[in-house]
Amino acid sequence: MRAFTVNRYGKKETLSLIQVAEPTPKDSEVVVQVHASGVNLLDSKIRDGEFKLLLPYKTPFVLGHDVAGIVTKVGPKANKFKVGDEVYARPADFHIGTFAEYIAVDERDLAPKPKNLTMEEAASIPLVGLTAWQALVEKMNIQKGQKVFIQAGSGGVGTFAIQLAKHLGAFVATTTSAVNSDLVKSLGADVVIDYKTEDFETILSDYDFVLNSQDGKTLEKSLNILKPNGKVVSISGPPDVEFANEVGLSWFVKIIMRLLSFGIKKKVKKLHLNYNFLFMRAEGKQLSEITSLLETGKIRPIMDKVFPFEQTNEALAYVESGRAKGKVVIKVK
Repeated sequence: MRAFTVNRYGKKETLSLIQVAEPTPKDSEVVVQVHASGVNLLDSKIRDGEFKLLLPYKTPFVLGHDVAGIVTKVGPKANKFKVGDEVYARPADFHIGTFAEYIAVDERDLAPKPKNLTMEEAASIPLVGLTAWQALVEKMNIQKGQKVFIQAGSGGVGTFAIQLAKHLGAFVATTTSAVNSDLVKSLGADVVIDYKTEDFETILSDYDFVLNSQDGKTLEKSLNILKPNGKVVSISGPPDVEFANEVGLSWFVKIIMRLLSFGIKKKVKKLHLNYNFLFMRAEGKQLSEITSLLETGKIRPIMDKVFPFEQTNEALAYVESGRAKGKVVIKVK
């Protein structure tokens, strides 16, 4: 089969389109013929080597974290799906590889594809959907009437998180450029701040939660809009010791995480706030709950561009440009 691989870490490196062996399913795995794959900033960060400490992939490896497709083979102990089923997933770390024509995925990470979505639309959902779910439902446990500030509302995570927060009954503020203001309002944002001309720190106050996806400076400013005991969940770092414990990282990595998060931890303690780093995980059960929200129309996929499989490098470059509204997808079949 054809697959796009990372042969060498580096910012100027491009993925190589090569022939690799088609996967054989292990006990609880199924093989999925990839029809479409979502493209994420995480893909370029892994290619660049930014996550080598957390995810030390050995080169060469196939990249890609979102898949929608059809089951073609089933492992001997897999019983949740059968050949011909339409599915989608964010494969688990160290089992990624959706920039390919086939991928073996553990059945626990899979969910039935939403019936009302195309393969391309379905492929746009898993990583951003699970990120938003784990931030807003698991980490924040948002209740009706609470206030949440979601940064970068027109991005992949932002467009999903705004809709999920509104479904949960929250009051939502977000940042975006003026050109995307109508888009985020249509998704349910109550307060829209033009990050080019306005400062959210002077406009927002007394918020319960912040979903941080930006740089360290924006993270620090976000602390000032929270009420006492408010919480920041950051998907862009810095990682902390609690995260290292959750995923069972080594004592050496835990020391590094402690040092990386020392500054922000000190600030949140002084302000009587809470901080959590989130690196989303694969989770088929949660994805099934997301499926029901999509099928009932409570959440809709927001897509920018669909690239042909052969233009996977161009799709990655477009995501890195920061211009995408919603998700970018690769059509494989």
